[in-house]
Parts: sequence; C-alpha cells; structure tokens
Amino acid sequence: MKMQIDNLTQTHSHQEESFIPLRVRMAKRLFDVLCATLLLALTLPIWPLLMVAIKLDSKGPVFFVQQRIGRADIKSYTLFKMIKFRTMIQNAEAKTGPVWAAKNDPRITTVGNFMRKTRLDELPQLINVLKGEMSMIGPRPERPSIMGKLENHIPLFNERTYGVLPGITGLAQVYQGYDETIEDSRNKLSYDLSYSVALTSLRSWASIELLIVYKTICVVLGGRGQ
Repeated sequence: MKMQIDNLTQTHSHQEESFIPLRVRMAKRLFDVLCATLLLALTLPIWPLLMVAIKLDSKGPVFFVQQRIGRADIKSYTLFKMIKFRTMIQNAEAKTGPVWAAKNDPRITTVGNFMRKTRLDELPQLINVLKGEMSMIGPRPERPSIMGKLENHIPLFNERTYGVLPGITGLAQVYQGYDETIEDSRNKLSYDLSYSVALTSLRSWASIELLIVYKTICVVLGGRGQ
C-alpha cells in the first residue's frame, strides 16, 4: 500500500505546478488503489472463463496491449502500455491503420461484443491503475497515432490530460461513450475539461467521482458499453 501511495509524488518533474491540491491527489490515489484492489479480488475468479471464451471464439492472444498517452505536463506527456482483453480479430488494423471502432464493427468478435457492452474487456486495466499509469476515473487515454490528428482539428485537445491521469471510466465515457468521429472527440473535450475543474477542491472531486461511479454501474448493468 505504501508503494502505491508513494507513486503520487513520482509523476512528473513539474508536479509542484499541478493545479490539483495535494489532498485531492492523495484522496484520488487512495480511491484508485482501494477500488482497483477490490475489483481485482472480486473479478479474478471469472478471468479464466473470459480467457477461455476469447481463445475459443477467435485466433489470437487473450490480451490486447497498446501504447497510449498518459498524464501530460506543460512540456511533455508520458506513454504507457494499456492492457485489455482482446475484443477484435487478430491484427484488426493491418489493412486500415489506426482507426476508431464503429458501431457494428465487423472486426469485433462475438465474445468481444459481449465484453465491450459489459465493460469486462477493461478489467486488465486495473493493473495499469495499480501501477500508477491510469486512474479509475479520468479522460480516456488516446493513441499517439491519433492524437496528432486530433490536435490539428481541435484546439486545446492536448489539455485534457494536463496533470490528470487517464481513466478506465470518466465523465465523457458515461455521458457520450467512445469516439467514432472528430466531432465526438470535440464534444468529449468539454466533459474532460469539466472533470479537471472539479479536481480543484475535495468536495467537488468527491461529488463528481461518486456521480461517475453511479453512472458507470448503470452502463455496465444495462449492457450499454461500446
């Protein structure tokens, strides 16, 4: 536990310039560690079932690992390898290059479709949370290959993760879902910036965090994930 909390101070060289108060950062990290640990303990028994289902449904590895953009500061951003259960056919972007998943995407497997709707494919990201690479709640981590395109079309898009770890779920994810177009990303920016503003006080952070947790549970139980 001490190692996880200590990660709070091992982020960027510009940590002292963060707009997020120390007590909010500490509370958020504690929340992340406790939630990730609890969810791992509760869901680990079903991991073997999901892994077998993935292997029986399609060829390829069980896990999907992809480089994503992490927390940013005024000069740079970090990169990390995000882990998910594989939901698409192997080498899904071999012919198209980096593209967003679309509704009724033919690349999504049968088991993958179920896992996406219930968000079960994101369970391995709990490991990213415990490693301090992600948060339970925050902006969705974007791919470097798509980030440059978005920055060219959407002013201030790179500000969405300034001082904030990307999250498994977040305000944009529960109210809008995942991106399919540039306009979706443009709309998402307002949600992400609103979440960042809420991190400036402990009370506002706690309020929006509980709201997102509630909304996420509704999405999972209703099978409305993407």
